[in-house]
Order: sequence, then structure tokens, then C-alpha cells
Amino acid sequence: MSLQAFSQNFTKQDTLRGSITPERAWWDLTHYHLDIKVDPNERTISGSNTIQYTVLEKNNEKLQIDLQPPLQLTKAVQNSEELEITHDGNAHFIHLKKKQRKGKTYSVQVFYEGKPKVAKRPPWDGGITWKKDNNGLPFIASSCQGLGASVWWPCKDHMYDEVDSMKISVNVPKNLMNVSNGRLTKVEEKEDDTKTYHWNVLNPINNYGVNINIGDYVHFGEKYNGENGVLDMDYYVLRDNLAKAKEQFKDAARTMEAFEHWFGPYPFYEDSFKLVEAPYLGMEHQSSVTYGNGYMNGYLGYDLSGSGWGMKFDYIIIHESGHEWFANNITNIDIADMWIHESFTTYSENLFVDYFYGKEASAEYVIGMRSKIRNRRPIIGIYNVNHEGSSDMYYKGANMLHTIRQLINNDFTWRNILRGLNKDFYHQTVNTKQIEDYISKKSNIDLSAVFDQYLRNTEIPVFTYKIENEKLTYRWENCVSHFDMKVRVNINEESVWLSPTTSWKTETTSDKITTVEVDEDFYVKSEESK
Repeated sequence: MSLQAFSQNFTKQDTLRGSITPERAWWDLTHYHLDIKVDPNERTISGSNTIQYTVLEKNNEKLQIDLQPPLQLTKAVQNSEELEITHDGNAHFIHLKKKQRKGKTYSVQVFYEGKPKVAKRPPWDGGITWKKDNNGLPFIASSCQGLGASVWWPCKDHMYDEVDSMKISVNVPKNLMNVSNGRLTKVEEKEDDTKTYHWNVLNPINNYGVNINIGDYVHFGEKYNGENGVLDMDYYVLRDNLAKAKEQFKDAARTMEAFEHWFGPYPFYEDSFKLVEAPYLGMEHQSSVTYGNGYMNGYLGYDLSGSGWGMKFDYIIIHESGHEWFANNITNIDIADMWIHESFTTYSENLFVDYFYGKEASAEYVIGMRSKIRNRRPIIGIYNVNHEGSSDMYYKGANMLHTIRQLINNDFTWRNILRGLNKDFYHQTVNTKQIEDYISKKSNIDLSAVFDQYLRNTEIPVFTYKIENEKLTYRWENCVSHFDMKVRVNINEESVWLSPTTSWKTETTSDKITTVEVDEDFYVKSEESK
């Protein structure tokens, strides 16, 4: 099934959420100051977000801000003057009075309050998780990938425009701590038995990467001597879990070592790296990675690959930290291209295994994931309506990248491509074409048919062959019409490269052909034609 064959009914709200509307296009985000109070007893959030922006073009009387019910946007103020707001579902249009001059920077403060959506199955069906720890104290966290940050705070909720920097101020009961992105700059004690934690983010950040984590946290940390100097690595865990965390979180420095090798310097030295215990499995919140894997190796104690190698590390620490490079450093413009986040990061698990346990082990790990590929929908979703592609973006996407590594057949080049992506698209939002073209250019291989096959279709290519009179005849079947990927084949246990197309080709050999096996490092099937 191709991408074009898949469709569903989309609404006006999908378009308002998923497209760069005229009310979004004319202004560029420069700074947020999210200033909120979280009440665990009432399960409410209230406060404001001051949105600073630069004017890009004229026709700018209205500005779109997104906030999802049951939260309510109650007021908008610019230059001490309250502004009219018109509401259209999750989209709220602020009618500006002051002339917005091109090239100038302005700010508007929006106020909101209410009970945010409760997360049903975080992080996949997110919102706010309201739980209690084993001592009966509140344990609260946000998670909102896909659903959107506007489920808990008002913002320009589209991936294309990352804010350049941000302040996050969160008021909580005094016996609790809030941990958010960036660095803690100040803690204010209030007269009403609360404290406000002020966090400062110096780097661009995507909306869903912003988070709050509230609990009875204790802190420990370490210094990591990385490629860009000394990196502060800070860990916030529930009080009762400190001893377990000090042992389990040793994987954090190992992760940094492996990923700086493969991907280049950690992208957010200025904002530090944090692991923060959360009341759900985990999420890649930028510089504030959340963790809920139960202090065990694997994925909740299970090896997703079935190879045994998945039990050598804590899946959540490695996977969610990998997103600091692919999701937070390099961010997709449209959620339809979320494979850029998930395929590379799932593949990063394989590279972690490669770094510490060797190339053969890493191949066993990624190949073992193939049993989880469903091939029911394309990996790329529908553009401009906030529509994700298939969850095959994880395991199938990782195997596509593993296959491309074989095609390049030079690990020095492959590593330079991965590092180059993170250098040349540093702190940028990108689309699929940019990533595809970059890998093709740097590898000197036209990979367009490979990307079309694995990202936009659901069929697994089949290497079909016939053996007749010492001749091997072969072609690709079950694939896009222009599929021309070369492949490594073991003929009589000797490894050779073949260049099949969708038309039959013939190889003549002097020896009798007894066995033909496609190298399993390629995500394809093989079948002898009768």
C-alpha cells in the first residue's frame, strides 16, 4: 500500500493544528516565559505565557495561539491593553491593536486556567499525569508528543517554528520540587507555603519538548568530559529510589560516550543534561529527559529485539537520550515526518550496542526488531493535518537505516554522515526531502528509490531469482517501479554484490550454483522463482 492509497477524513481543526496558517506565518517566535501555578489538590493549572516574536511580513492583524480544552484562554494583553480573542476550537485568534512593523519585536501575554486533559496512557495518549508516590506525595508530569503542547499550555503549537529561548516558572507546594528544561536559576519561597522554581533554556526548543515534573525529588549528578567540554549531567529521582538510581543511571554517561562518537557533540551543553524520574515510561523532553523504566534493563525488563543484547542496557535511558540528537537538535517541521525522530533514535540503540559490544552484536539487535514490523501503513503520514505515519517508523525505520549502512559499505563515511546531519542541521527544523537528499549526496548514492520503498510504501522488496544451466537470473519484485537497490548475496557461500532492478538480469558463473542467500543485513526477502 502506498502513501497515496491511505486517506481519512480530516477536519478544519486538523488543518488549524497541522498547517502553517496565515495567522502563524507572519511572525517568528523568539522567546517564551511560561509562568504557572500547579495545584495538585485541585488538579488545575493557571498562569500565563508571555510570547515574544519578530514580525516577518504585513497582513498581521491576528495572531494564532493554541490551547486545548478543558483549559481556557481567558485574556490577552499587549502594551498593558487587553485584546479581543476569537475562539475556534483549539485555535485562538488574538486581534492586535498596535501596528506590527516588519522586522520589529513585540510581545503578548496570554492568560489561562483550568483542569488540563488527564493523560490516559502516557506518553502515547498524553496530557498531565496526576499520581502519588509510595509516601502519598503528589507525583505529577506532562507528556504531549503528537497530542501537542497546547494540551497543557498556550503556545504556537506547530513544529516548524521553535522558540529561540525560554523561561519556565512553576509554582508548587513547598514540600515538592518542579524540574523543567534548562538550568535552575532561582527558587522563590512564597508566603502561601509554596515555592516557585525558575528554569532557563538558552537553546531553541520544540513545544512538546517542554515539560514539568513535580514530586519529592532528590538530586545527584556528575561531570562528563565530552567533545565540547565539561557537561553537567544531573539526575532527579524520587527520594526512595536514590540508591537504585545511582546504579542504574550509570548508563547515562555510557550513552553520552557512544552517541557523541556516532552523532557528534551533545547539542545542549549550555542547558545541561538531566534524567528526571516520571510517573510514566519516559519521554525525550529536551535537556530534561524523563525516566520511568523501573530501574531495570531492557524495555520494562524485556528485550525488544529478542536477541539478548537488549538486556545489556536500560532502553529508556538510551532511546530517550538519543532523541537529544534526533528530535531535539534536528526536529521535523511536520509531524508527518516523525520518522526523522523515531527511525534514527531507534537505530541509535543499535549504534549503542555497536559501540560497546561490536558490529555483529548490533546487527543481531536491529535484525531482531523485524518481528515487530507490521507494514500496514506507510511510515510517512499526511502533511498539514498533524497526522503521524505508522509506528513502523521505529523498527522498520531502524532497519532501513541499517540497510543504508550496508549500501554505503564504509563505516567511516556512515559515521561522518550521521555526525554531519547533526552539525549541518544543528538546532534546525527540517523535512524529509532535506534528510533524504543529504544522505544521498554525502554517500554518493542515489537513495531516492530506497526512501520511496521504505518510507512511502508497505511492501517488503523480494529478491526473486532462478537458477538454470549455471546461470543466475534475478530481479526485484513487490516494490516501487523504480526500485534499483544493490544487494549483497551469498552465492555458494561467497559474498558478491548484485544490482537488481525490476527487470530480469542474468549472471553467468563457471561453477554450479548450489545456494543463493541474501545477506540478512538487508531488510528484504528472497524467493526462488519456480
